[in-house]
Amino acid sequence: MTLPTAAAALFQLTGRVALVTGASSGLGVRFAEVLADAGAAVVLVARRADRLADVEARIAKAGGRALAVAADVRDRAAMARAFDAAEQRFGTVDILVNNAGVIHAARAVEFSEADWQRVLGTNLDAVLFSSQEAARRLIAAGKGGAIVNIASILGFGVDKGVAAYAVAKAGVIQLTKALALELASRGIRVNAIAPGWIVTDFNRDYLASEPGAAILNDIPLGRFGEARDLDGVLLLLASDAGRYMTGTTVVVDGGKLVRA
Repeated sequence: MTLPTAAAALFQLTGRVALVTGASSGLGVRFAEVLADAGAAVVLVARRADRLADVEARIAKAGGRALAVAADVRDRAAMARAFDAAEQRFGTVDILVNNAGVIHAARAVEFSEADWQRVLGTNLDAVLFSSQEAARRLIAAGKGGAIVNIASILGFGVDKGVAAYAVAKAGVIQLTKALALELASRGIRVNAIAPGWIVTDFNRDYLASEPGAAILNDIPLGRFGEARDLDGVLLLLASDAGRYMTGTTVVVDGGKLVRA
């Protein structure tokens, strides 16, 4: 009877402070709610203040603690203010989930410089800058922590039309390793999650179409992922359950990469 209690305690985040980027929609909302349900105080960061307010209210209604801070992850000064707000309300951020991301579909020869920079700036540069901000504050506070980067299976293999996104996610995987190596001595673990095809409001119609059916045929488990399929790995990497894990990227894709 003691084992389930001990096992559950490994994943508890009571007393921890988490900051989730891209927390106004999609997987970011799910990540924030899961972390709050595990006991963490959660700082919600995204550009859309109205949506953030809705997520904050929902977490509070469920008995959790949350703070919405509107900021663009590409704006380093705005992100520093988000970390300041987190510290003023809850204390030092010791769990950072770098989830914010954008995608632009275009053939590589047609990409404009502005679109390339926007995708790389949001999906890769901002991961470094937010991780730097979190790590510097943890080091100053003499605390350890966990950084969880959201990569993608497109960081391992590309499809047509998503060159910038794939390059950025491959960079996230390598950046995760580099940060893990440099921050390990400070007690800061850095890992990544590489989701496969997870159904969200953004891609639901596409995955229900004929091209979606072709993708489904390449997934050994025979279904697309759901947001809840990432709950376990998120808690593993954010909590003491994963305290000896750093520098790794966990693939959650229903087995799709097995056929790559």
